[in-house]
Amino acid sequence: MSLLAKTNRLPVGLDDFFNTDWFGGTTNHVNRIGFNTPAINIKETDDSFHIYLAAPGVAKDDFKIELDNENLSVFTEKQNQEETSSDKYTRKEFGYASFKRTFKLPESIDGTSINAAYNNGILEVTLPKKEEAKVQPKRMIEIS
Repeated sequence: MSLLAKTNRLPVGLDDFFNTDWFGGTTNHVNRIGFNTPAINIKETDDSFHIYLAAPGVAKDDFKIELDNENLSVFTEKQNQEETSSDKYTRKEFGYASFKRTFKLPESIDGTSINAAYNNGILEVTLPKKEEAKVQPKRMIEIS
């Protein structure tokens, strides 16, 4: 029987490993009235990194993306208030929802060329690599 099956817990250290974001990100998995911290995928290609953030139901205009030195933050906050009144009662409801994901970017990122697109509930942030960080094609070296 494995350690996980006996204790229903991961061994010390592995628990932290699986609860840490890659890319230096910070997470807060607390449900904040309406939004959970969105799931992300990060993909590296020869020329760039792509961050895919799943946030269905969030409007494109509700997102804010901020670059502060080597920290990239994606966040949103939404407030709504509804009031119904009649001669016998007044009902007020309000809500507030937000999330924020922050990523510490590697030095290989060209911060001046970052762009983002939102489609079908997925926010894609493209982080191009600096020219010197891109994978160079194979070449033959002549021997003199």
